[in-house]
Amino acid sequence: MLRLTWVQPEDLIGHELRQLALEGYDVASARARWLAAGGHPAPERAGASPGAVDPALRGLALRLLDELSPGCAEHPRVGAPHVGFAPWPPSGASPLAPDRAERARPQTSDGPEVSDGLKDRLHAAWLGRAAGCLLGKPVEKLPLEGIRALARAAGNWPIRTWFTERGVPKDVLHAFPWNRRSAANSLAENISGMPEDDDLDYPLLNLLLLRRHGKGFTTTDVARLWLDELPAGRTFTAERVAYRNLLTGIEPPHTARHHNPFREWIGALIRADVHGWTNPGRPRRAAEQARRDAELSHTGNGVHGAEFIAATLAAAAAGSDVHRAIETGLTVVPPDSHLHRAVTHARRLAADTADFDTVVDTLHRTHAAHHWVHVIPNAAAVTAALTHADGDFTLSITRAVSAGWDTDSNGATAGSVAGLIAGHPDRIPARWTAPLRNRLSTSVAGFDGIGFDTLAQLTLREAERA
Repeated sequence: MLRLTWVQPEDLIGHELRQLALEGYDVASARARWLAAGGHPAPERAGASPGAVDPALRGLALRLLDELSPGCAEHPRVGAPHVGFAPWPPSGASPLAPDRAERARPQTSDGPEVSDGLKDRLHAAWLGRAAGCLLGKPVEKLPLEGIRALARAAGNWPIRTWFTERGVPKDVLHAFPWNRRSAANSLAENISGMPEDDDLDYPLLNLLLLRRHGKGFTTTDVARLWLDELPAGRTFTAERVAYRNLLTGIEPPHTARHHNPFREWIGALIRADVHGWTNPGRPRRAAEQARRDAELSHTGNGVHGAEFIAATLAAAAAGSDVHRAIETGLTVVPPDSHLHRAVTHARRLAADTADFDTVVDTLHRTHAAHHWVHVIPNAAAVTAALTHADGDFTLSITRAVSAGWDTDSNGATAGSVAGLIAGHPDRIPARWTAPLRNRLSTSVAGFDGIGFDTLAQLTLREAERA
């Protein structure tokens, strides 16, 4: 039986109920109708429930998805979106520890800042994104206790190098199996080049986007590019729903809302890197590009996550240290948004807490209501990892992965920022770059087997275009 992930109505409805509750809407009546009819909550980790449902139940799911269109008057908002954060910074206090406060002043200039060293920084960013993604691949979808158990069993906790199966007891492997698709090419014993991953496919697609349409591209241009160059089977969550919507004749930006409970998940954030890389010193322009990209598939905090990362990367590409880069990223995010509050809370927590495991445990308690692919906990995890690592490349990616949730995406984003901060491929430890063999596998036409040095040159070309 074919159970296509991320599009079955009987699975979408549970995610929609959860998302609307996070947005502050009263969905108790709809939830009761669904459960009373025999419906199930959304799968917690998988993209689809294991078996088909009765056609009548699927019909109910479709009706409820229509009724629960975001903002529908029949389901009024009953409170503020889920918060759970203490105000920060306290009155009169610095947002970071005293020794970091001066460095944390935001850089918001949008003047031209393409420097002679940009190619090396971009090369390091590509390598960092790949290494961080690859580190997180084998433990994607595992709960936090599983990541810790596997690393400890291999003598690799706190994480300092690649995951391995060597020396890990069979009972631990049985309790916490590796990600099925990644175990064959992302453990220390079998890495040979960078395998395909959507966290690298989207930067490639956005290089094509800029090559074809320039920095003034529209959301419709993004849609056409996906239909031309992105295999449907390589899309997930919000991107898959948006792709489906395009094929049924729905146009942007409605593609981001129609039956799309993943509209505030992490997908748009992982597509933002090229927009930041190609706008060094121009955080607002980077954020604007990321917004136009994101609006094909995301809304609200999902869009803000992309804007935040794009602006952070734009600052880092121009030479900001990691703390100023994050502060700059926050300047493009609405202060009253859930994303802004989550990132702000994560920065304070990481700056004030010496033990990173304690930081992670606190974040998991704070964001327990969110799905593991939602943008809120993942943006918080990346922020906390980068802040705690204080610019160190190895600590940045290992902390991001050790925080759990969407491990490969978080490792990729942290690696991208940390690579820019490092500034040169030679400043990234060879244990992270040598196994990549300067080779990236992808199904994006024309890029399979490409080297990261070539990608840096192609990215520089787009950065230098007006």
